[in-house]
Amino acid sequence: MNHQQPLSYRSAFMLILKRDLTIALRHQDDIINPLLFFIIVVTLFPLGIGPEANTLSRIAPGIIWVAALLATLLSLDRLFKSDHEDGSLEQMLLSPHPVFVLVLAKIFAHWLITGLPLILIAPVLAVLLHLNENSYLALMLTLLLGTPILSLLGAIGVALTVGIKKGGVLLSLLILPLYIPVLIFATSAIDTAAMNLPYNGQLAIIAALFFGSLTLAPFAAGAALKVSTN
Repeated sequence: MNHQQPLSYRSAFMLILKRDLTIALRHQDDIINPLLFFIIVVTLFPLGIGPEANTLSRIAPGIIWVAALLATLLSLDRLFKSDHEDGSLEQMLLSPHPVFVLVLAKIFAHWLITGLPLILIAPVLAVLLHLNENSYLALMLTLLLGTPILSLLGAIGVALTVGIKKGGVLLSLLILPLYIPVLIFATSAIDTAAMNLPYNGQLAIIAALFFGSLTLAPFAAGAALKVSTN
């Protein structure tokens, strides 16, 4: 009699990651819509306040980061919702693997689908906003450290509201206050870089927020999913 070997944590993580990426590639609007939203929001500002370079350069960090934050928020609703609707979320919660491993895989897939494209397109949009040339490295570093935090913290809010119909407004009210520290320190780092001053302190705080979220958010989201689906 053959006994099937249980999957290792790594194999379970890769299985969920590959599944979510495959679904996203089949439904490409999951990738394209947040990216288009990000581009449209950023390009609206020069049209609204005029093309004056000094003004745009001064507010460029805030524009890019607020647009990235809203684009991530727009995409969060699908993190667990479709799995909840087709019943696969309950199957995932009943699996013998720790829920935090499966949740972390889904969050990582969400960042690859939404956060990574935003990071790649951001320098192009920064040129449109006349971002100071000294700030590009700080922009990329803050986005590289900060966008995973948006996905990790957002997963907690989605997990709490996954069983609520039309829970988008509640999700925004829960998550947006948690995003404020990332927004403040990221824009501060970019502004400091523009003045040729060291911004290691702001980066260290964002990195601490990243590792803290990476450590705690999968457990919190897993617990919230169990509460929401019962």
